[in-house]
Parts: sequence; structure tokens; C-alpha cells
Amino acid sequence: MNLIDFHMHPYLTGSQYTGMYLEPGPESGKNVMDKIRCDMERAGISHVCGSVIGGGNTVWKGSFHDLKELNRSALELKHMSDGFYTPGFHIHPEFVRESIEEIEYMAEHGVRLIGELVPYAHGGYSYSSGAMDKILQAAEAYGMVVSYHSTDDDDADRMVERHPKLTFVAAHPGEKPRVEQHLERMRRYDNLYLDLSGTGLARLGILAYSVRRLGAERFLFGTDYPINNPAMYVHGVLYEALSDRERRMICYENAERILGIHIFEGEGDH
Repeated sequence: MNLIDFHMHPYLTGSQYTGMYLEPGPESGKNVMDKIRCDMERAGISHVCGSVIGGGNTVWKGSFHDLKELNRSALELKHMSDGFYTPGFHIHPEFVRESIEEIEYMAEHGVRLIGELVPYAHGGYSYSSGAMDKILQAAEAYGMVVSYHSTDDDDADRMVERHPKLTFVAAHPGEKPRVEQHLERMRRYDNLYLDLSGTGLARLGILAYSVRRLGAERFLFGTDYPINNPAMYVHGVLYEALSDRERRMICYENAERILGIHIFEGEGDH
């Protein structure tokens, strides 16, 4: 089965590593990307997407320069990956001009994925502020896809509702009350998707349950590597009671469609 991990967090340096138990290792430069690729391919994953978010040793200093460094690390990893990695990048509503310039810069470099946005790691901010609206209006012009860390409140709802031309991907199904909340939101907003990373997929039947209620067109495979073991997510999807067509959509076709990439074009499943 072809697999695109829509939600993981690569790292270029030890301070950007998000794993909890294993140390990042002595690798540097291209060797880091080779290590990530080895881990993911061993789990059966053929392509990865996501932002460099910084690990536990990374402290938000309140500067857009900090986010820009993470974004440049993502671009560097992309260039090292031989087509294996699609980068995501950060924006921030406290820095409207800088964020819009970053969108333009990334678009010039062929990058269309914003996020995962992680307000809790970057000083805390609202998804639905006027400043964020200005940034997302610029994102619309470049056909960006916005991945964001899920919230329980209505903040993300307002963001998604105000920007119907943008594609949004909520991260992490969570436990059953959160899953029901995701499904209700996705019924309301045709431009909202959900990736399977983080908490949730370990609950037996979660994916078949969700697909039966909404269809498979708006779910994306994801792991949150290196926080999580990617092989557990692969087998979590393979074990669910889905049709081959539904599994293909979730595992790679939906990601290819919304990102406008063609990783497996003409290859078929394997």
C-alpha cells in the first residue's frame, strides 16, 4: 500500500527533535534526513509531510526570526530528501507582514503547506484574530493548505468558516468526544479535513466509524513521528474495516489531491 504521512515533524538539529524516549543521535545534515527516511520506510511509509516545530529544548523567544529558522531548516531538509519530504512552514499573527512575506517566499520555492500551526509552542495566539485573517487571505491567493493543532473551543471554527476557499486540516482525532466534534465540524465545512496523527487511532474502530459517517474523502494518514511510532499508525489503518478504495484515499490519494502532488502517479498500489 502506498503511504503518505501528512503529519510528522522532521528535524535538522538535536534541539528540533520532538521524540520523547530515544535521543536524536549523532547524525547531522543529510545524514539526519537519511535516518528519518530509513525509519519511515521501515514502517512502510513512502513520503512524508510536515513542519519543523522544535523540540523540548527549543524556547520561543517571541521573534519571527525563530520561526523563520525552523522554516529554513524545513527547506534544507526538503533539498536533502530527494523528493521524499514535502515541507510545512510557520506563520504567526503577531507578525503579519513577515508571515505574508514568508508565504510569498515559500510559494516561490514550491511549498504550499502551512503548519502544523502550534500556538501553544509559539507564545499562544488565536486562530481567528483579525491579524490571522489578513495572513490567511494572502494564503488563499497562493492556494495554500493549512494544518493546525486542534482545539476544543470555537476559535478554529471561526477561522475555517471565514476562509472557505482555503483547505484546512485539523490534527489529531483525540478521544470519542473530540472525534464527534471533528465530524460535526466537517459536516458543516466542506473545506475541513482531519489527519490521523497523535491520539485516537489506537481506539479500535475509530476510522471505520468516522468513514461510515462522513466518507473517506477527507481523512489523511498521519503519525506525529518522531513523537509516535509510525508503524503502529500504519497497522492501525490496515486493520480497520475499510474497502480498498477507502484505504487508498486515506493513505495517499487525499493528500496528493489537496497538496497538488503526484508521488505515486502511474505506480498503483504495492
